Amino acid sequence: MNRNDIDGASDIDDPGRQGMTCQGNDGRSAARGNETGRRDSAVNENVADIQSREESATAREDAAHLREEAATSREQEIHAAATTQAASDDHMMMLQQSNERLIISTIEAQQLAEQLQVTKAQLERTKSVAEKASLAKSEFLSSMSHELRSPLNAILGFAQLMEADATTPPTPPQKESIGQILKAGWYLLDLINEILDLALIESGRLSLLHEPISLVDVMIDCQAMIEPQAQKHDIHITFPRFETPYFVYADRTRVKQVLLNLLSNAIKYNRVGGTVVVDCTAISQERIRVSVTDTGAGLTPDKLEQLFQSFNRLGQEDSAEEGTGIGLVVSKRLIELMGGAIGVESTVGSGSVFWIELNLTVEPQHTVDAVALEALVPPRAEHGMPLRTLLYIEDNPANLMLVEKLIARRADLSLLSASDAKLGISLARTNQPEIILMDINLPGISCIEALKLLREDLRRATTSDELLRTSMMFQEARRTVNCG
Repeated sequence: MNRNDIDGASDIDDPGRQGMTCQGNDGRSAARGNETGRRDSAVNENVADIQSREESATAREDAAHLREEAATSREQEIHAAATTQAASDDHMMMLQQSNERLIISTIEAQQLAEQLQVTKAQLERTKSVAEKASLAKSEFLSSMSHELRSPLNAILGFAQLMEADATTPPTPPQKESIGQILKAGWYLLDLINEILDLALIESGRLSLLHEPISLVDVMIDCQAMIEPQAQKHDIHITFPRFETPYFVYADRTRVKQVLLNLLSNAIKYNRVGGTVVVDCTAISQERIRVSVTDTGAGLTPDKLEQLFQSFNRLGQEDSAEEGTGIGLVVSKRLIELMGGAIGVESTVGSGSVFWIELNLTVEPQHTVDAVALEALVPPRAEHGMPLRTLLYIEDNPANLMLVEKLIARRADLSLLSASDAKLGISLARTNQPEIILMDINLPGISCIEALKLLREDLRRATTSDELLRTSMMFQEARRTVNCG
């Protein structure tokens, strides 16, 4: 039993003491309560102080953390500023470099512009020189065409007159000599024509008259012109029979030239007793093919590759057949200028097929009526009296003499002659000849100017058929001049 228990028991036994004890207990309890309160208050103060110190420590930690964040942020800002400054410096350097390059490029551009101006001036001078050279070349070709063809025409014409002279026929030796003159003359004329054609094509000055032409008529003309050569070489030649009248849009004269070249080659390079077959096939609604098939030796692949080269006769230089190696080149250029195509297929030992393709067109509508066509037909001579007058304007005495001898054989023609266009126009106005034969290159007034004056006279005072004839003469003369 502890002391409190004993004290309690004593208090129970003694009521007086019990009362005093109670009072004493109450005092002590009060004291203890006060002390406890003081202790609790002290504890609370200590707790509050501790909490305050903890809060202060936390605040200091937060402040330190904020200072660290601020320092970090400041460092980042400083780093960003440094990076920005570095980037700005780099950008500035790039701008300076770009500016320097721009300045250099501007200087180079100015130099290039100056060089371009110099080059342009040089090109203009070169172009001017080329145009003058081209003009000089064309004038030279035109002059050479006239100067070479005129004596050749005289040579061929007088040789033909001698060959056909019925009053004093040539002896066999003379006839053989005349034949050699004609052969050499025709060959030289063909050579001149081919060289001039090639030069005009290469200079871009060749003039073509594109119009609807009858392929049937062209074939008939070619057949009449080539059959004597085929008979001479013992070659049988076959032309197509047309059930449909085909018309092509091309130059009539140049189409005949190309076809005659292909036909002549098929005859010359054929075997003795061989054949040549001409065929026409419409390969589409817009295109027709004309093929020339021979039975010659044929061409090897390497010769086919060299076929359209100028002056290349493919090993035939030593053969008996004459040639220049220009005909196929000119033919190819002409066909292409007319919007067509040319090609060849060959088999060694069997022969070759040369073909051209041309553009089909509709049949032209004739604008001249039947009366005008009849008016174009010359009248027949009666009782040997001359009914027609021919005016020949020519400054070459040899050609004039040739035509005089030819006209002298015609009882239905009388001849008037003039050595220049001015006199010729005067004679034409005075005598009104049915036929005017005029040289292209004349002294003084040119052939074109003379025809213009004559056509104006006809428009004022003559009939429509005479005007039509003169208009056709004018177009043909202009075309001849353009062709050299």
